[in-house]
Amino acid sequence: MTSWSTCDTPIGPFTAVLDDDGAVLASGWTAELAELLALIHPTLRPRSPRHRNDLGPVSAAIRGYHTGDLFAVDAIGVRQRSGEFLEHAWEVLRTVPAGSPVTYTEYAAKAGRPAAIRAAAAACARNATALFVPCHRVLRLDGTLGGFRWGLDVKRWLLDHEAAAA
Repeated sequence: MTSWSTCDTPIGPFTAVLDDDGAVLASGWTAELAELLALIHPTLRPRSPRHRNDLGPVSAAIRGYHTGDLFAVDAIGVRQRSGEFLEHAWEVLRTVPAGSPVTYTEYAAKAGRPAAIRAAAAACARNATALFVPCHRVLRLDGTLGGFRWGLDVKRWLLDHEAAAA
């Protein structure tokens, strides 16, 4: 059965929705389950996920990351669906190390399509599994933050947190 939980972090509530096997389907800095369910691809979207107070390894990884263990989220599985490029681009995002953000141009090149800068930006915008697929680690060419579903204050905190702990 799919499940979900919200935990407190230094930058607000963080909610994760898990598939039956423990893979993260959606996550982000919100306490609103409906907001996350809307991000999940229709073929993966659960009908009525069960609330749990703790999601075991996923909750431990969320807490660990926010308290300084930047690698805590790396081993957590995720599941997202879309076209071939977006799915590949999300996998590539997981290889961007904490404390070493890349530009959208660099990200497009890492994803194998150097001219597809807008597609790379779309991969970040459509990422449903924030933190576990670290789209916050992608910046504009001039080093400014660009956009972030969960707000630029959250993105800045994450980047500063990673720079300090890396």
